[in-house]
Amino acid sequence: MDKKRNVNIGARLDRLPNSSWHIKMWLVTAFALLVCWSNGIGGAVQNILLNEIHWLEPGSKLLAMWSTTYTAGQLFGALIGGPIGDKIGRKKSILLYEVIHIIAMIGGAVSPNIYVLYVFRLIQGLGLGALLVVLFAGFTEYVPGRNRGTWSSRTSFIGNWAHPICNGIALLVVSTGVSYAMNWRIQFMIPSVLSIIASILVAKKFPESPRWLEAQGRVDEADELMTKIEKEIEAATGKPLPEVTEEPKQVKQLPYSALFKGKLLRRTIVGSLVLIGMNTIQYTLMNWMPSMLSSLGFDTSQSQFMTMFGLFGAPFGIFIASLIMDKIPRKAMGVVLLAIMAVFGIITGRQSSMGGLILWTFLLNTAIYMYVCYASAVYVPEMWPTSAKLSGSGFSNAMGRVSNIFFPFLVTYVANSAGANGVFILISVVAIIIAVSILFLGIETRGESVEDIGNID
Repeated sequence: MDKKRNVNIGARLDRLPNSSWHIKMWLVTAFALLVCWSNGIGGAVQNILLNEIHWLEPGSKLLAMWSTTYTAGQLFGALIGGPIGDKIGRKKSILLYEVIHIIAMIGGAVSPNIYVLYVFRLIQGLGLGALLVVLFAGFTEYVPGRNRGTWSSRTSFIGNWAHPICNGIALLVVSTGVSYAMNWRIQFMIPSVLSIIASILVAKKFPESPRWLEAQGRVDEADELMTKIEKEIEAATGKPLPEVTEEPKQVKQLPYSALFKGKLLRRTIVGSLVLIGMNTIQYTLMNWMPSMLSSLGFDTSQSQFMTMFGLFGAPFGIFIASLIMDKIPRKAMGVVLLAIMAVFGIITGRQSSMGGLILWTFLLNTAIYMYVCYASAVYVPEMWPTSAKLSGSGFSNAMGRVSNIFFPFLVTYVANSAGANGVFILISVVAIIIAVSILFLGIETRGESVEDIGNID
């Protein structure tokens, strides 16, 4: 096989009109993302183990490790999952990481004690950390550069319904009279079954990335697959496809070390900082909100109810993001969202009534998940060349998780010494620091093709 041959996959993909093929790719990716619930159920399960089952105790190191253990798994999953995905391909890596995650979810559901649960919690994080990298970053290779942000935002929109859905299920199961001892186990089993369905859909409906095949020198396979996609879209639209007008662009094979030198180093730094901000803020609120509400005097059911309604801000925020993502420069959008989060965090921390807390946690979650969509689904995944896309995105995700290994201990200390208001102020401070970092270090990627973004000469 002639590895120097160029079949112009990027230009052929970028000139494709929106079609049922794109919708199919989006739905499969979004469903797989939606049912990755080991992160979505974290706060609800922690609340039950802390306040009802008493496997966890307030202010204990074991409690802080609930988030830390999971995040450590995500760190290593993202760190090794990215390079593996760049080596074996997008489809195979999705299926591999799904299997790991499913097994860990089932193991968590049948755990006899907190220590066994923590082992499976670690493996859950590993599987999910790797899976999120390939789902988000890999998907950017299938859609045109002109509306890549919109498609990726739509994926994130579907996926982040997981958070209110998970909390709603937890509340529903409680209302049916099922004991708390069984409630949290059911929360682990439901996504296990749904993830098996997602894996079957990926195996049957999800093609390998032709961009990745071309980058690997497998140009005949890339051309054959791309031709099949083109014929499917022509059949669906009933119209011939536009001619390819762009000249072929060099497809570079970059080693892992390229992430840490030259122009890619800047992207590695800013990508890591963007995701450090996302992870510390998102997971603090997601995992600690029920417990913080309980500390304000609300019982377990009330805190779960308030958390659920507050988390409806997640899909709402991502829906808004999907409408504006490709209309606003990436750097500006990140800075503005972080500034809004800082202000809303301070206001939320000053609330004490149920109505006020529901309203402002909803607004805060709206801003946070607009940023989550921006950071994890669009900005960080799209800033890498194809041959290093999962490696770059994976390393940035791993660095984002590093902060979350230690951050829960800081949150535990702040929560015990300054209460819920102190935690919200902490969130605001983090948001301001990351906003300044994006302002000075960020790169612009809106509307650029994958190949142009990847040109680092």
